[in-house]
Amino acid sequence: MIIDGVAKERGLSGRATLIALMTALQESTLLNIDFGDRDSVGLFQQRPSTGWGTKEQIMRPAYSANMFFFGGDSGDPPGLTDIQGWDTMPLGTAAQAVQRSAHPELYDRHEGAAREIAQLGTIDLNRVGTNPNPRDAGSTPDRPGRCADPTPGAPGDAFHDGMAGWPASVRNPRSTEGAIAWARREAETGGADWFRWCLAFVARTYGWGHSGVEFAIDHYRGMPPEMKHDRDRNPPAGALMYWDTGQRAGHVAIYLRVVP
Repeated sequence: MIIDGVAKERGLSGRATLIALMTALQESTLLNIDFGDRDSVGLFQQRPSTGWGTKEQIMRPAYSANMFFFGGDSGDPPGLTDIQGWDTMPLGTAAQAVQRSAHPELYDRHEGAAREIAQLGTIDLNRVGTNPNPRDAGSTPDRPGRCADPTPGAPGDAFHDGMAGWPASVRNPRSTEGAIAWARREAETGGADWFRWCLAFVARTYGWGHSGVEFAIDHYRGMPPEMKHDRDRNPPAGALMYWDTGQRAGHVAIYLRVVP
């Protein structure tokens, strides 16, 4: 199931999957519907007008599940992992904290059905989370002399868009289009917090909490050869561009291809 796949990929527990299943059962009966109250759509009935993404994005189950778990940039709107104590509070309370429904009492009644679905889908709801800070982008601005990600995950974790013709093993929470929009908005309106944190910035651009390695040049070296296009002078929008700066960290940026 896509919802649990997103949870596992981001290091979340089976409890997170259970809460998401209960929520989707209440909101859409686990159907990816393109209608709802006001402008709500998708599995979780998320609204484009309140910051959950475009209708096209929300209609992609992997995207909508990722938004349910992690919310928008800087925690607005908040996702499950933005809710303090989500992993210990009652299941329905956690669901309501994300959804902010007019009927908070309705989520708990779907626990039994969610557990049955999980059993049929061989989903381990007792799975322990593997990432204590799945949303943390590690954007600490005052650590000198580095262009790095201070909270590396597993080496080899990719953050390219799987819809852009790259290997099937690559799946991102955010599409190329969404990544470009996020990066452009952050460049235009963001502060100086990303100084010397290029790798963390690029990982966050594609919706990840970490890049998988500590230094930008290591990410380049760890990529499969077929994903590298050295000295390409016409990269596609959303491509990652790497530099060997002569220092340990190297540098990475995302290509926006701004057309006048």
